[in-house]
Amino acid sequence: MRLWVLVYDVADDRRRRRLAGVLGRRAERVQESVFEAWLGGTELRALLAEVAAVIEPAADAVRAYPLALRDRSRRETLGDQPPAPRPAAYWIG
Repeated sequence: MRLWVLVYDVADDRRRRRLAGVLGRRAERVQESVFEAWLGGTELRALLAEVAAVIEPAADAVRAYPLALRDRSRRETLGDQPPAPRPAAYWIG
């Protein structure tokens, strides 16, 4: 499991709201169009499949950046946004 930063630029308000909903179910919003999530490979692929079903590839862009961050204390945060919490080692779904 690693920390991913997901960012988007979506032209249409309706698609933008739908995308924010999809991302918000598995990630924490840290800026208006930026989310952070601790995801394994399978979880990331599932999330990106959901994202692909929402966006219009010719007009929208979504990027997922993996961070090599293994220890939350090595991250610097300025301002009042709390860092994304690391989930428990198990999922209840």
